[in-house]
Amino acid sequence: MSCGCEHEHEHDENIPEFAKVGQKVPAFELEAFDPAEGGFCEVDLGVLRAEGKWAILFFYPADFTFVCPTELADLAERHAELVKLGAEVISVSTDTKFTHMAWKNDERLLADVTFKMAADPTGEVSRFFDVWDYDTGLALRGTFVINPEGVLVSSEVNFYNVGRNADELLRKMEANSYLKDHPEQACPAKWTPGGKTLTPGKDLVGKVYEALND
Repeated sequence: MSCGCEHEHEHDENIPEFAKVGQKVPAFELEAFDPAEGGFCEVDLGVLRAEGKWAILFFYPADFTFVCPTELADLAERHAELVKLGAEVISVSTDTKFTHMAWKNDERLLADVTFKMAADPTGEVSRFFDVWDYDTGLALRGTFVINPEGVLVSSEVNFYNVGRNADELLRKMEANSYLKDHPEQACPAKWTPGGKTLTPGKDLVGKVYEALND
C-alpha cells in the first residue's frame, strides 16, 4: 500500500498480515480514475475515515473483460443509495488508472459509473484483502465494507465466473448502518429497513421465533 504499510508490517505486530472481519484496516492510498471529474485522483482511506465515511471496496479481475462490466454497471445503479448511507464506493483492480479511463470511455455498460476506479498494479492491496490470485496476477471478485472507525465489518469473495448482486450489498450496508446506531441489536436473515431486529440476551435464548412473530 502506498502509505508504506509494507514497511509498517515488518515492524508493527499490531497490523495484521491480511484483512480480517472485526479488525481495523490500516489506512492506505491508491491512485484512481475519477469518472465524475474525468481525471485522476487519489483514494485515501485515512481521509475517508477522518470524514466519518464508510468505505466499500469492490475488487474485480480486470478491465476489458466480460462479467466485470456487468458488475460495475449493476453497482452504478445502487451507487446513489450507498452514498446516501454515508459510503464511498471504490472499485479496484490490478489495472492502471490509464486503463480504467480507456475502459470507462469505451465500454457502454459503464456509462453511468461515477464512483472512483482505483488502481492496484502491484497487487499489494489485493494481497492484503486476500483476493490476489497468484496464478493469474488478478484479483478475485471481493467486496469489503469498512466502517467509519476503520473496522472491516463485511467480506465477500467470489470466483471469476460468478458475478455479484448490488442489491445484496445495499441490504448489508443498510443493516450495518442501522447497527452502528443500535449496537445492542442484531439483524436477522433477510433483514431490510423497518424489519424486526433481535436484542441478544438471556431472554432471547430459545425464543427467537417468538421475538420475530409476536
